[in-house]
Amino acid sequence: MNREVQILLVEDNASDAEMTITALQKNNLADKLLHIKDGAAALDFIFAEGKWSERQIENKPKLILLDLKMPKINGIEVLQRIKSDERTKGIPVVVLTSSKEDPDIKKCYELGVNSYVVKPVDFIEFQTVITELGLFWMIVNQTP
Repeated sequence: MNREVQILLVEDNASDAEMTITALQKNNLADKLLHIKDGAAALDFIFAEGKWSERQIENKPKLILLDLKMPKINGIEVLQRIKSDERTKGIPVVVLTSSKEDPDIKKCYELGVNSYVVKPVDFIEFQTVITELGLFWMIVNQTP
């Protein structure tokens, strides 16, 4: 798989992933989206390792939507690796999580997260938040 990925969605919860993808599709923002279900696979993709070793690491996603509570490697560890590597630290990372825990928020900002968003429980509100995130990061925000 060597297609261009603009949005990397790292989310282990199938229903949250489905709602996120649906909201982005409604605004034509999901054409170049890749959904990965755990932190280890996300790091393999981002750093072109493992099953993604044929991928060019220079073809970075325009945005990473990252859950924190995931199997194998959690989102904080993924964020730490992304933001501590010269090749990837400029990729915008939005933590999209159910965790309102202050230590998680503080740690993510210390590591360089671009935004920390708590997933709304309400379906309509969830879709609105995802739509606004997608429009901002994919259309409004300017990247180098």
